[in-house]
Amino acid sequence: MKKDLISIIVRTKNEKFWISKCLHAINLQNYKNFEVIVVDNNSQDNTKDIIKKNFPKTIIINYKTKNFLPGKALNLGISKAKGKYVVMLSGHCIPKNNKWLKNLVKNMKSNQIAGCYGKQEPLDISNPNDVRDLYYLFGKDKKIQTKDPFFHNANSIIKKSLWKKYKFDESTNHIEDRIWAQQILNLKFKIVYEPSACVYHFHGVSHSQNTSRVSKITKIITKPSITKKPNFCAITVIKNPILKKNNEYLVKEAIDDLLKIKKIAKIFIVTDDIKIRK
Repeated sequence: MKKDLISIIVRTKNEKFWISKCLHAINLQNYKNFEVIVVDNNSQDNTKDIIKKNFPKTIIINYKTKNFLPGKALNLGISKAKGKYVVMLSGHCIPKNNKWLKNLVKNMKSNQIAGCYGKQEPLDISNPNDVRDLYYLFGKDKKIQTKDPFFHNANSIIKKSLWKKYKFDESTNHIEDRIWAQQILNLKFKIVYEPSACVYHFHGVSHSQNTSRVSKITKIITKPSITKKPNFCAITVIKNPILKKNNEYLVKEAIDDLLKIKKIAKIFIVTDDIKIRK
C-alpha cells in the first residue's frame, strides 16, 4: 500500500552552515514518499546554490521581502504543496534520526487531530539559556492538547485540507503557529505533542534570549484575540449605601477599580436603594 505524500516546507535565510545537514537528514528518513519545498527569504550567502548543487529535486521558492512574515512564507510554500500532510521545518533544524517523519505522520490519522509538533533538543554549541528552555518546554511525555495552544512550526505537521480553510496569520511577525493553534482549538480540534519526532535546534524558541524578539512575542500573546475573552462577572451587594459630601456614593470607587480588571465582563450591583442606579 502506497503511503500518503508528505510535503516538507523548509524556511531558510542565510542557512549555508545548516541546510546540507537539514536536507541530508530528511533524505535519510525511512518514510520515503515526500517532496521538499524550500521557501527562501532572500539569502545573501550561498544557501540556494548548495541546495541546487546537492539536492536538485528540492523545489525552491523565493520570498523576497524586507518585512518577513512567517505565516505568509508558510502559506506561500504550502500553496505549492501536493501532499496530503504538510510538515514545517526550520532550515537550521536537523531531524535526530530516520524515524522523525514517520513519528510525526502517525499522529495524523484521527479526524480530531489538526496538527502535531515534535521535540526540540539543543546542541553542544547551544547557548545555556536555550538549553534550559528547550528541556523545560519539550518533555519526554506525549501529550494531546485540547486547551493549551502551544505549537511550534520549527518542527510540526498539519493537514493540507484543514489549512485550506484555516491558513496561517499573514499579519503577525511572530508566533503564527500559536495563533493558528488557538483558532483550531476553539473549533474543538486537538493538537498532539510527539516527543519521538525529535530535531536538533541550536538556538531554541527564545533565540538566545533576544530581548526585542521576546518583547514583541509577549505583546502578541497578551492581546485579547490570543488570550481568552473576559469570562468573569462581579456581583457587589450594597445595603444602605453611603453618600459622600460630593453627592457621590462611596461604592463608586470600588466599581471604578472593578472596571480596570480586564477579565471581568459584567458588573452587577445588588442594593436596597434604587437611587444608586443614577
